[in-house]
Amino acid sequence: MQQQASLAAGEQPVDLLDETRIFSKVGWRIVPLILACFVVAYLDRVNISFAKLQMQSDIGLSEAAYGLGASAFFIGYLLFEIPSNAILVRVGSRLWIARIMITWGIVSASMMFVRSETSFYLLRFLLGVLEAGFVPGVLYYFTQWFPAERRGRINNLFFGSIALCGIIAGPLSGGILKFFDGVHGLPGWQWLFLLEGVPSIFLGVVVLMTLDDRVEDAKWLSQDEKRRLSAILARDPQVDSTHSFAEALKRPVTYLFSLIYFGLCMGIYGFLFWMPQLIKTAGTSDPFMIGLITSLPYMVALIGTILLGRTSDRTGERRWHLTGCALAAAIGYVLSAAYGNNTLILVIGMMIAATGIIASFGIFWIFPARVLTGAAAAAGVALINSVGQIGGLIAPYMVGKVKEVTGSASMGLYTIALTCAVTALLIAYAMPRKIRFRDAGSQER
Repeated sequence: MQQQASLAAGEQPVDLLDETRIFSKVGWRIVPLILACFVVAYLDRVNISFAKLQMQSDIGLSEAAYGLGASAFFIGYLLFEIPSNAILVRVGSRLWIARIMITWGIVSASMMFVRSETSFYLLRFLLGVLEAGFVPGVLYYFTQWFPAERRGRINNLFFGSIALCGIIAGPLSGGILKFFDGVHGLPGWQWLFLLEGVPSIFLGVVVLMTLDDRVEDAKWLSQDEKRRLSAILARDPQVDSTHSFAEALKRPVTYLFSLIYFGLCMGIYGFLFWMPQLIKTAGTSDPFMIGLITSLPYMVALIGTILLGRTSDRTGERRWHLTGCALAAAIGYVLSAAYGNNTLILVIGMMIAATGIIASFGIFWIFPARVLTGAAAAAGVALINSVGQIGGLIAPYMVGKVKEVTGSASMGLYTIALTCAVTALLIAYAMPRKIRFRDAGSQER
């Protein structure tokens, strides 16, 4: 009777309080470091969008050559994504994520030595080879520490760090280009690659010294906490789950996930690689001001991503949240294409597109975890991510080629908008009914 009275007064059960305390402990141990890693990962991946403002004329890159170099990253990424994750399962997440970060940091810093189109393509390809496996590896790692009802928020924090990267990258990259240009006889774009590549190497060492592969390995958890955490993870709801990679390849839903992710990746890489140039074309020439302006869509996207992640977790509803995000991205791209010469409306369009597309990633990755477990949770996710990255291969080159031929990026942006709209339709109407359930327990009507 006393416990009931306490609960009626608003107190939480002891077990729920313990569970909250355990996940708070796990979250603070793992999430901030992983977020920092993802921020520098995306910084190293897309900093050529700022370097382009100076290096294009220095080494004589055409618009199409720049787009092809941006896309070359995804060729290496695509080819080595699945092998990388197969190795991760064998050697452990900690060692492999650390290896990825250290090697890509070295290659990213080496971009300062680019002198021709050939060396530009080669280093971008190599960067993709070495970074392959990072995102699906981290998503697989999260499944080892967080149950499904908490992963919406965790995934959204993870992918929301793309927005955090954009907030940091704009002023930082623009500032390096402007204020380091000519220091020790080096142009600003060379300093950009060097100074933004080193943090990846440092964080790789921190990962090696800090993370644990499994709950059982965590010396910072008590034995009782380990038992409770393992029991919570074991109760995750799964529907007709697939445990092996071979089985995952036979399932139509795997390819549906791949198509949806392809559309989302088309959406995100359209502005990641071209936003600085679009803002410059709209009338801003100072690189530091361009950097400041590019941070604005990411600030809005960060807030929107966190709020959407919380709403999705609170309601347990995923499908319509994801559909709305894809539609928002389509609307944002239409605005950006239609008003490419108006900086204010262009930035508003990019705010809408960035919020929709960045928020969509964390929600999307909840669905594959419902049907892919065991080895398939690593290898199957790698397959989906690999197909998705084809969007990253196409979008930057397509926008660059369209801009070179027509003098405007508008048709390329309209194409990306159409892709996002079709993706929204796939999410809303092609997703199998049996995986649409609400994580919070209430069923979709």
